[in-house]
Amino acid sequence: MTNGRRAVLRLAAALGATATVGYLAADRLAAPDGPGGAAPAPQGAPGTGSGPVGGAQPARAARLRPSSYRLQPMTGYAPPAFRRAVPPVRQRPFLSMSGVGRSMVLTFDDGPDPRYTPAILETLRRHDCRAMFFVCGEMAVENPDLLREMAADGHVVGNHSWSHPLIPKLRPSRIRDELGSTSEVVERTLGAAPLWYRAPYGAWNRHSFEIGAELGMEPLAWTVDTLDWKEPGTGTIVRRVLDGAAPGAVVLSHDAGGDRAQSVAALRRYLPELLDAGYHITVPRR
Repeated sequence: MTNGRRAVLRLAAALGATATVGYLAADRLAAPDGPGGAAPAPQGAPGTGSGPVGGAQPARAARLRPSSYRLQPMTGYAPPAFRRAVPPVRQRPFLSMSGVGRSMVLTFDDGPDPRYTPAILETLRRHDCRAMFFVCGEMAVENPDLLREMAADGHVVGNHSWSHPLIPKLRPSRIRDELGSTSEVVERTLGAAPLWYRAPYGAWNRHSFEIGAELGMEPLAWTVDTLDWKEPGTGTIVRRVLDGAAPGAVVLSHDAGGDRAQSVAALRRYLPELLDAGYHITVPRR
């Protein structure tokens, strides 16, 4: 073999050895750490660098905790929470209940008052009757146990504003505060917001109808006004109720806002007479 051929063979052997060593070194760098031989994560995957191939990977990538890249639920695609349908905006309140046969609705405003409300509840309980109580927020927040007693007996708790103001004289923001605050007290105490409301003095306006509907409430007025707040005498209150009795009639009385002893005594007299006359004392359903 000539010296020239030997030199060529030595050069080829050196080049082959160099390529083999480089291939093994590259294979070692690409192999995963630890046992198991898991495949390496693709470039750009969580926990790996995203730089160009062959570039140095950031040291912080190896220190990321799993929680830092764990996928979070896409809550935007979750079904919406149930919301009660908003009633239509009325232009006038309900004055009576239609389609209820020989039934009447008894309502009591301004409470609850610990001096008179318990006696009214006791009379209704004795005759197994349900009524509506339109409560003022400032009274309800002080007497939550009476609210719970009303609900436990099956009575309907309605919204009568917070402080019994003349609604048409208020700005819309104040009307919203008056009705909204009272609904919040009722919902916090009973677990459900009221579905009915009554404007103090029966004074309604467009804003009160709109805001009441936004809060999920229907407006209810009355058919028979006992005017018991004037303290006309027990007999007079009884006569007004019996004279105004009719299918679907809504009777207005009070369990707070003054001396309501006459109202309590009148209920004890006219309620059994209404029942004896064949009337069913009920509450509206929604």
